[in-house]
Amino acid sequence: MAKNTSLYFRIVEGRNLPAKDVSGTSDPYCIVKVDNEVVARTATVWKNLNPFWGEEYTLHLPMGFHSLSFLVMDEDTIGHDDVIGKITLSKEAIGSQAKGLDSWMNLTRVDPDEEVQGEIHLSLELLKDTIKSSLRCQVIEARDLAPRDISGTSDPFGRVIFNNHSAETSIIKKTRFPHWGETLELELDAEELNEDGTVIVEVWDWDMVGKNDFLGKVEIPFASLHKTPVLEGWFRLLPLGNNEADAGGKLGALRLKVRLVEDRILPSMYYQPLIELLVESVISPTEVEDRSALTMLEEVTTVESRQDVAMTLVKIYLGQGLVVPFLDYLNTREVNHTTDPNTLFRSNSLASKAMEQFMKAVGMLYLHEVLKPIINRIFDERKYIELDPCKIDLNRTRRISFKSGVSEAEVRDYSVEMLQTYLTSIIESIVSSVDQCPSVMRVAFKQLHKRVEEQFTEPENEDVKYLAISGFFFLRFFAPAILTPKLFQLRDQHADTRTSRTLLLLAKALQSVGNLGLQLGHGKEQWMSPLHPIILRSVASVKDFLDKLIDIDHDIVSSVPQRAVFMPSVTVKEGYLQKHKAEGPQLLSRFAFKKRYFWLTSETLSYAKTSDWQVRSSIPIQRVCAVERVDENAFQQQNVMQVITQDNDGKLNTMYIQCKNVNELNQWLSAIRKVSIYNERMLPSFHPGVHRSGKWTCCLQADRAGCSRTHSAVTLGDWSDPLDPDVETQMIYKQLLQSRDKLRKKYLEMEDADQTSSNKEKRINPDIHPDGAECNAQLTKPGQSVAARLLVVIEDLEQAHATFQLREKEDATRVILNP
Repeated sequence: MAKNTSLYFRIVEGRNLPAKDVSGTSDPYCIVKVDNEVVARTATVWKNLNPFWGEEYTLHLPMGFHSLSFLVMDEDTIGHDDVIGKITLSKEAIGSQAKGLDSWMNLTRVDPDEEVQGEIHLSLELLKDTIKSSLRCQVIEARDLAPRDISGTSDPFGRVIFNNHSAETSIIKKTRFPHWGETLELELDAEELNEDGTVIVEVWDWDMVGKNDFLGKVEIPFASLHKTPVLEGWFRLLPLGNNEADAGGKLGALRLKVRLVEDRILPSMYYQPLIELLVESVISPTEVEDRSALTMLEEVTTVESRQDVAMTLVKIYLGQGLVVPFLDYLNTREVNHTTDPNTLFRSNSLASKAMEQFMKAVGMLYLHEVLKPIINRIFDERKYIELDPCKIDLNRTRRISFKSGVSEAEVRDYSVEMLQTYLTSIIESIVSSVDQCPSVMRVAFKQLHKRVEEQFTEPENEDVKYLAISGFFFLRFFAPAILTPKLFQLRDQHADTRTSRTLLLLAKALQSVGNLGLQLGHGKEQWMSPLHPIILRSVASVKDFLDKLIDIDHDIVSSVPQRAVFMPSVTVKEGYLQKHKAEGPQLLSRFAFKKRYFWLTSETLSYAKTSDWQVRSSIPIQRVCAVERVDENAFQQQNVMQVITQDNDGKLNTMYIQCKNVNELNQWLSAIRKVSIYNERMLPSFHPGVHRSGKWTCCLQADRAGCSRTHSAVTLGDWSDPLDPDVETQMIYKQLLQSRDKLRKKYLEMEDADQTSSNKEKRINPDIHPDGAECNAQLTKPGQSVAARLLVVIEDLEQAHATFQLREKEDATRVILNP
C-alpha cells in the first residue's frame, strides 16, 4: 500500500520582532525547512517589526518527513543575515490536529546542538563466548550531515559509547557524506550483558581550534541486540534534546497555518467501484434532477472543504476524459435551480467551485500567456496610482510634471491615464486570445452558454448567457490573477504596497468589464467613474470575444487527450537560468556558468542563448532519471541543481543548472520531476557533489553509484500536479467516510414517526449488493438505491484499508527495530 503525504503551510505574519538594525527596526524574511532542507523563502518586509507575508505552499512528500522549521531572519545588505529565531514543529505535533494548526507561536533561540541533520549507516552485533564478550559496531558511512565549517562542509568522526566504554573512528576531512567503513569493538564485562542500557553513536565535527561541533546522535536500546544477530540499517541523527524554549516570547511570534494530509493509497482495483459510481452520475441517461453519488457528495461536503473536493473531482473527470459532461451536469442543476438570474453562480456551490478549479487546472498556461507581459510591466514601472481622494498622498508621488510639486488633480489625471493604458492592454490581450484558449475550456463554456440560454429565454435576460461565462472568465479567473499574481505563479513575490494598489484598481475595473458594465454607478466607489467610459466601450468587444470563444465544435474535445493537464507541446515552464559549461578547460566556478534560456514541456527540456534564438539544444524527458540539488561546496555556488539523464547505452550524463534563488530552484526541481514522474529508469541514489580530480567532492570516493537518496517524487503542489486517480479517489472516499452517518440517516434509516402511515419508510436489508439488485422494492425516498450502493462501496474501502493495515502491522512485528 503506497503512502501519500502532503504538507500545507501558510506563513501569515509576525509580531513584536526584535530590532536587529541600528535604525531600530529589522528587515525580516522567513526560511522554511523540511528536515533541514530549505523548501521556501518568503519576501523580505523592509523596516518592519510586525511584518505581513501571507505566503502559502503545498509540498508532496511521499517518503514522509520528521520536522518542519520556520526561521525568521533579518536581511543585511552587508555581511551575513542575522538569525532572529525559529519555530520547529514535529510531524507528530502537526498530525495530531485533524483540522491543522492555526495559531500564534513564539520564536525560540537557535541552538547549534539542535540544528542536526542527516543519517548514519551502522551495523551492530553483540558477540558472546566463554572467554569474553564484546559489542561490535561497524560505522559504515553517513549522508547529508550539517555543514559546520566556513567552507560549507564538516570534518566528521564517529564515536560509539556504552556505559563507560567508548571508541572513535578516524576523522574524514571536508565532507558531509563521509565513508568510514571502520569496525569499532567495545569489550564488555559479563555483568554488563544483563543491563538495560543504551548504545549511543555520536557524530562530531572535528575542529583544530576550539571545541568540536555536535552533528547528531543515535540511541539504540541494548536489549534489542539480544534479539537479533546483526542490527543494520540507516539511522536518523537526532539532536541532543535540550529544547530550550524562549521565555515570554521575547523574540516575537509568528502566525502560522499548517496542515498535514497523510493517506495510505490502495491498489487501483479497490477504487474502481467508487469511480464507476461517480462516472455513472454524469453519463447515465437518467434525469439530471435525480439523486446521484455526485449530488450526495455535494450535500455532505462542508464549505471549508468544497474547494479541495472540487479540484479533486475535476482531476478525476479529467483523467476519465469526462470533465465537460461533469461540469455540464453540475452547471445544468445549478441553472435549473436558479430563478433569479442575478444570483446565478454567485454562491460557493460545487458547480461554482468546480468551474473555478477547472479553469486553473487546464487554463493556467493560457492565463500566463495572456497576462504575464502586462503584469511584469506593471511591476517594473511601479507607478504611484490612486483615484480615491481620501487615499492620495502627495508625499509618495514621483515627479509627474516638471513643476516643483503636484496637486491632487494632477495625480488623479495621471492615474486615470495610466490605468486606461494598462486596462486597454489587458482587455486587448484577452479579446485577441480566442485561439490560445484551451479547447476543453471553450467547449465547457459553450455548454454553459447553451444551458443558460435554455433556462432564461426572456428578452430582458438576453445578457445572462454572456454574464454566466464572463462571471467565471473575468471575475473568477483573470481578475483574481491580476489582484494577487503570486498565487497564480505570475510572479515569484507578492507586490509591494504601491504596486498592490495599482493591481487592485485594475482588478476592480476588469470585474466591471466582466459584469458588462451593468452595475456601473451603483456602488459606493464613485471615484472609479473616470474609468467608466473605457469599461463601457469594452463591452461590445467582450461580447464579440465570448461569441467567438464558444464557436467551437463540441467533438473536438474527444480528440484531445485529457489524461495530462497540459498538452505535450505546451511549455510548462520557461526562463533564464545559468548552465554549467562542461566543455573545454576547467574555469573558475564564477565563470563556468553561462546564461541560457530554458523551455520545459512534458516531452523535452531545451535551451538556447536567448528566448528568440533559432537553434536549441534538447534533452528528451523520457531519458531523465534524476533531478536533484547540488551541494553548495561543489561549485562554491548556491541554488544549483543537476539533471541526470541516461542514453541508450546506459551511460549517465549530468547537466548542472544554477537558479537565481531557492524558490526558483524548488520550482524548477518540482516542474522537471512532475513531467518525468512516470519514467521507468529513475535512480535510487545520486551524488550531491561533482566528480573532480578523480573523486566525488561529496563523499570523496572515486567510484560509487551514489551517496545520497534521490527525491524524485518530492514536488510543490500546484495546478500542474500530475493526475493520480488513486490518490484523488482516496480523497473523495475520506470525505464520504466522514459523512457516512449523515448519508445513512438521510436516505436509509426508517423514521420512528408516522409508523402507521401508508408512506412509512422501510429499512434496507443490510446485505445489499453493490449493484443494488437486492434493494427492497418498497423504497420510498429518492436516491435510496444510489445511497445504498454508495455506502456499500465506502464500507468495502474501509475494510480494504483495515486489511492492508493489519498486514503492515504483521510485517512490522517481524522486524525488531526498523531504522
